[in-house]
Amino acid sequence: MPPVPPMAASASDPIRVMLVDDSAVVRGLVTRILEAETDIEIVASVGNGQMALSTLERVAVDVVLLDIEMPVMDGLTALPKLLQADPGLKIIMQSTLTMKGASVSLRALEMGAADYIPKPTATRELAGGADFRTELLSKIRALGQARQRSANRPPRPAATGAAAVPRPASTGAPPRVQIHPSSTVTLRTAAIESFDVIAIGSSTGGPQALFTLLGTMRAGTVTQPILITQHMPATFTMILAEHISRVSGWEAREGQDGEVVRSGRVYIAPGDFHMVVEVRGTEKIVRLNKNPPENFCRPSVDPMLRSIAAAYGRRVMTCILTGMGSDGLKGGQAVVASGGTVIAQDEPSSVVWGMPGAVATAGVCSAVLPLPEIAPWIMKQAARR
Repeated sequence: MPPVPPMAASASDPIRVMLVDDSAVVRGLVTRILEAETDIEIVASVGNGQMALSTLERVAVDVVLLDIEMPVMDGLTALPKLLQADPGLKIIMQSTLTMKGASVSLRALEMGAADYIPKPTATRELAGGADFRTELLSKIRALGQARQRSANRPPRPAATGAAAVPRPASTGAPPRVQIHPSSTVTLRTAAIESFDVIAIGSSTGGPQALFTLLGTMRAGTVTQPILITQHMPATFTMILAEHISRVSGWEAREGQDGEVVRSGRVYIAPGDFHMVVEVRGTEKIVRLNKNPPENFCRPSVDPMLRSIAAAYGRRVMTCILTGMGSDGLKGGQAVVASGGTVIAQDEPSSVVWGMPGAVATAGVCSAVLPLPEIAPWIMKQAARR
């Protein structure tokens, strides 16, 4: 997980957050974390989905932290209703790190949730553990900044009623920081040759983007193997593979150490492992390792791309999808240096234009495209094989 981003809004225009959880203990923990940040304001704290819907009618919200299991109206029932009431709302689901929690979280992402965060359970986390705090603030700030830049952000009405949470006095007005202050995109010519492998990197908003991309670029439309690093914990990546298989028809699964990379398959980096490719004779082999995190992530996109560039040379197609941070930039530079091609998702269609923005503004991309146009672009290039 990337480090906590710098404060991104002035005290007069903070990121507006609503907490929705039936656990007063969890709401209290999150409240203590967020109240210490001058660029974030808790505008409401409620105990179920129905109360969240009622609150949204009178309180302007940027980011919702939404629990899944609640009385009266649970999170999955409330999710589409909240998005119908405010389509630009950024919703982070709270989930347990279990098979059931992973499956429900992926379903929520398919339904329009922007991201998820493991729900604090251990005593250390409930006491405000650093890892939970870092992930919480990173995701709220990244999604909140994206919401603030959107054209459909609602104006701030006066908050009234028991759900409104008073804001402590501000201690200052931190400067506004853009994810990519320089938004100039310079394109380079795509490689003349076709490619033998497709590599994809993604993070926040990535599962939804992958479902769209691979749902369009269905099994059989291209034959090259696809290797994916999506920032996700263990368990979640296995469920992600199952969802990709269901929506795309691809044979998708977590990469297994030592297996041969074969055409027509999708390999996903397992949570907590870097996935790389090595050459063994005439074969390309998947290798998993627990080397230190890169870009604060394991799995990380950069080591995968570096290894693929070394193994395949110029016959590499790389796509960087939505996500916070800059993971994939150094790996993308290695791909280009080897003669391969890098493309990225554009800002309007990204949940967070961090990772794709990093490669787009670094001059390594041959195309920066809306999400629906990425699959047709890749299929056209693949037809030249």
